[in-house]
Amino acid sequence: MRKFGLIGYPLGHSFSKKYFTAKFEKEGIEGCQFDLYEIPKIEDFKAVLEENPTLEGMAVTIPYKQQVIPFLDQLDSACEEIGAVNCIKIKDQTLTGYNTDYIGFKHSLELWIGDARPNALVLGTGGASKAVKQALKDLGINFLSVSRTKDSQSISYQDLENDPKILKSHPLIVNCTPLGTYPKVEGIPAIPLEQMGPEILVYDLVYNPAETSLMKACIQAGGRAKNGQDMLELQAEAAWKIWND
Repeated sequence: MRKFGLIGYPLGHSFSKKYFTAKFEKEGIEGCQFDLYEIPKIEDFKAVLEENPTLEGMAVTIPYKQQVIPFLDQLDSACEEIGAVNCIKIKDQTLTGYNTDYIGFKHSLELWIGDARPNALVLGTGGASKAVKQALKDLGINFLSVSRTKDSQSISYQDLENDPKILKSHPLIVNCTPLGTYPKVEGIPAIPLEQMGPEILVYDLVYNPAETSLMKACIQAGGRAKNGQDMLELQAEAAWKIWND
């Protein structure tokens, strides 16, 4: 039996197990299973590996995309630049980290906006935001990072509130925070919703629910919005290719 799995905490909202279980069945891929490994702290990753010596591949989700790096033997060169891991290949007892979030987001965004290159605001500073920012750079899209507190790398949500010109000149909003994820569907990033208009594009990495509170606010203001479902599917297929190369 070929074994694959996902580490993270919590995993009640997991996309990966459903996706891969359905993929194995639909495509007639026999002798494979995908399991969830919900670990309260990253140090428990060692025990997962010891108790499952036949694991060939792991997906990594919140909050371990950066914390898992010291436990790996090597990083793919692109992944090293991003500084976050969401996919691990295990071969000959060597753990190699990859980032398929980058691939999934980049392809998904290109499909959505075509040749347009609007300035962007990237909400959040976690592992997913690192992949998103690298993809935006490679697409030639200028962006500002937005965080709760202002620093040398980010502006704050308060800055958006105080200066309406920022949102006006950065119409693409990419939500890399988990705010709005089921079951806390009322969650929404602290951006000034009253400043939204028809020019706004919201790409929300959250996929459950299919329409988040942030997406609804954008659509109500006349803008366009999409969730992260196809990004997840694209990154999952990229992971499957890595595990089978």
